[in-house]
Amino acid sequence: MTSSAEQMRAWRGPAILTYGFRPFFFGAAVWAALAMALWVPMLSGHLTLPTAFDPVAWHAHEFLFGYVGAVVAGFLLTAVPNWTRRLPIVGWPLGALFGLWLIGRGAVALSLHLPPLGVALVDLAMPVVLALVIGREIVAGRNWRNLIVLGMLGVLTAGNAVFHLEAGSGAPAAQGVGLRIGVAAGVMMIAVIGGRIVPSFTRNWLVKRGAGRLPVPPMRGFDTGAVLALAAALGLWVIWPDHPATGAALLACGVLHLVRLARWAGERTAAEPLVAVLHVGYGLVPLGALALGAEILAPGTFGMAAAQHVWMAGATGLMTLAVMTRATLGHTGQPLVAGAGTVGIYAALVVSVLARLAVGVWPQQAAALHVLAGMGWIAAFGGFALVYGPLLLRLRAAKR
Repeated sequence: MTSSAEQMRAWRGPAILTYGFRPFFFGAAVWAALAMALWVPMLSGHLTLPTAFDPVAWHAHEFLFGYVGAVVAGFLLTAVPNWTRRLPIVGWPLGALFGLWLIGRGAVALSLHLPPLGVALVDLAMPVVLALVIGREIVAGRNWRNLIVLGMLGVLTAGNAVFHLEAGSGAPAAQGVGLRIGVAAGVMMIAVIGGRIVPSFTRNWLVKRGAGRLPVPPMRGFDTGAVLALAAALGLWVIWPDHPATGAALLACGVLHLVRLARWAGERTAAEPLVAVLHVGYGLVPLGALALGAEILAPGTFGMAAAQHVWMAGATGLMTLAVMTRATLGHTGQPLVAGAGTVGIYAALVVSVLARLAVGVWPQQAAALHVLAGMGWIAAFGGFALVYGPLLLRLRAAKR
């Protein structure tokens, strides 16, 4: 077998195990919808899970390290073979890696009856194995420029470990260092990977449409400076989340990354939601920095939870959904065009994010807004599973 196509054709098992994006994108979407369906009644006190985590900690953990961890795995297992020109992981090895992720979700949900160290080790197994696999491929392919991606995966995994340590000690893990490390890793992944793909995909689409302003080539001097500044500001936020210097640094980064985004000609992409959503998703990175910076310098402006959700539900949720839809279409041979179902799931997630942010503005309406946010989230990710499931579960899906 000398090519990815030959390797996948030789596989005689389930189609979902022919490429990394298939099980992990489908599993991530189903889990995002299911976890939210559990979280809404947990929030109102109508449901209790046998987890050692408090309800808010479980909700935060399963989004950041459960859902996002699966999306990152699906993306890297698909992108790294393209970067390194090496064969992807298919078949039962891929199934075993996905199985580790599933076992981790079960261990955290049932952790009330399990030893904390055992739960942590089981939950960390998938990202650790993934890092070893990705590291091996990058080194074997001498693809040194993407070691930064491996580093960010390592930071995300370290955040998960610290989160378990805090939760196991009885600390409020949902407001702890582990969560901030994980959020910072996710934001940096958007800044680095999104900073490559957003202008690249935008340029490709605009060139086909003819003359007009094109994105500035990515990762030149200004981009590098903006990314390094964001990394420094995030480091301050992890260590000193309430310090005025952190607030000022985040405000400065928000402005820098708004300028960075403006250089990518996003205003020309409104005709194709599949491209435009990448700009909206990335735009929530600087907006999140501005919201957090303002909240640190003037507490009560948005509420810390609402400001933080600009990054978590907003930037991370929308950007991952955008990447999953585009990658699934591209890797299953579909036209790179957003159909009505795709536009609908984007819209549902935007409604969810806006409703969650509105809680900070109208706290007296928190109960209703939380339900609206949850319904929008379930519609978005449940909708992805319904619309894109046939493409992920079959080798040759019908045209949409």
